[in-house]
Amino acid sequence: MATTKPTPLFPTYAELIELSLNDYPQLSAYLDNQPAWMKQHWNWAKGYLLYIGRNKSEHTYVRFRNDIEKFLLWVFMVDKQPVDDLRKADILRYIDFCVAPPVKWISTQLHDRFSLNNGYFASNLKWTPFRQTPPKYDKDRVLDPKKYKPSLQTLESTFVALSSFYRHLIDEEICFGNPIPLAKRDCKHMIKDSQVKTISRLTEHQWQYLLDTAVELADTNSLFERNLFIISTMKTLFLRLSELSERQDWTPVMSHFWTDEDNNWWFKVYGKGKKIRDITVPLGYLSYLKRYREWRGLSLLPSKGEQTVLVEKIRGRGGLTSRQISRLIQQLFDAAYEKMKREQGLDQAQKLNEATTHYLRHTGASMEIERDRPLKDLSEDLGHASSATTDTVYVQVERKKRASSGKDRKVE
Repeated sequence: MATTKPTPLFPTYAELIELSLNDYPQLSAYLDNQPAWMKQHWNWAKGYLLYIGRNKSEHTYVRFRNDIEKFLLWVFMVDKQPVDDLRKADILRYIDFCVAPPVKWISTQLHDRFSLNNGYFASNLKWTPFRQTPPKYDKDRVLDPKKYKPSLQTLESTFVALSSFYRHLIDEEICFGNPIPLAKRDCKHMIKDSQVKTISRLTEHQWQYLLDTAVELADTNSLFERNLFIISTMKTLFLRLSELSERQDWTPVMSHFWTDEDNNWWFKVYGKGKKIRDITVPLGYLSYLKRYREWRGLSLLPSKGEQTVLVEKIRGRGGLTSRQISRLIQQLFDAAYEKMKREQGLDQAQKLNEATTHYLRHTGASMEIERDRPLKDLSEDLGHASSATTDTVYVQVERKKRASSGKDRKVE
């Protein structure tokens, strides 16, 4: 197993579009010192990532870039076989490598791949392909890279990215087969879980605590009006973080709220797969929209064609990025957790400490199912391809019945 320190291979999508190896001296020198087929592989991967960047979201580009970069580094530095020669057994060896990579390939901090110095992009020597992070609820945990272990979700993501890469190579008539599906089927690390499924959501009580905390903070400090608007919107309209943030090809604006001929309110969203959908807006949500607009000095409700940015920066122009919105949500999670822990104890508050932004979408959808909203209607609001997806992800009625029937079992 190689223990040589790896080097970053690909920058951000914006930088990749204009990438010239003359501007990346260390990367260029690294590729020039490899066999010719390795540089050819790098160009194959570059073409694939440009395709992903053009046709998918920024988040998808980053996720696939990370996985393809790891794979190529393993090919270049460990296995040293061309990608088009790899078979199922080789892919399984790569997955074994991902489960227990060399310590030198793991870091406990996020490092940029390249830094711009004197007009050139220098490779960051601190960067590593694998990163170990503490759980959100235990940020102070001391991490030991020797104990690194990827989650099943991480391995699943790796298989998805590699299979997509091979399909691209097949389309380009570079490869004539895709070994990934067979490898995934026989991978000993992919444990099938058909047991109890849990949804990452807040209880109604925890959600009410979060909302009440946000209202109290906004009443005290008007800057928290943004935070309040964001969490009420993401939970009530079941939004993903990317659907509320500014992206290269889409900026949410106020006129994305609109009414039909029956005066029903809708919200237009640019979602996954570059699909636009309209989400039903409940009447109870409009008071939060009015409060937010009043704080911004706007009329109480949006007008047709209004191009005001939905969630704008306090300083500067334009909308907030996903990372900036995530920070605003985290401020409320932290405040609600401390308040609930103080008033009701750690056990009641722990979920607020663990919660991520996606909990808001899951919480809103789960509450809709619990109030018996038709699955098809909810599925369309969520942007799922079919109601079967919604059913698989959210419906937990049978699990609750099973848990209830098992509570009264006797030991004696």
